[in-house]
Amino acid sequence: MENDDIALGGRGKELFSGVPVSNLEASLQWYQRLLGCPPTFFPNDKEAVWAIADHRWIYIIVEPERAGGSVLTIICDDLEQLIVEINARGIAFDKEELPAENVRKVMCYDPDGNEIGFGRVDQ
Repeated sequence: MENDDIALGGRGKELFSGVPVSNLEASLQWYQRLLGCPPTFFPNDKEAVWAIADHRWIYIIVEPERAGGSVLTIICDDLEQLIVEINARGIAFDKEELPAENVRKVMCYDPDGNEIGFGRVDQ
């Protein structure tokens, strides 16, 4: 892919994806179960950050006025195994989509209603 076809000319090197929440403690518990570990770090008293891969991060931030409207999708290499692991931690997927041939996406919703999805794209 040419840099002309990539947003920002390919200069973006790290991705921080934020999800506004209303209650840090309730969201911390839920996201730890979803992601399978405690946060990687806390930058301050209203944010928690998880590394999901090199140069890719998810964070929750207490902003009650914006909570509940986020949509986040993480494309995974072994979606079926990930579903089993997340279900074993007590989180069920509420919805599934097959948006295109060889594409599957499952979604769950955090305590505020933010949609967190996991997907697979078969080549």
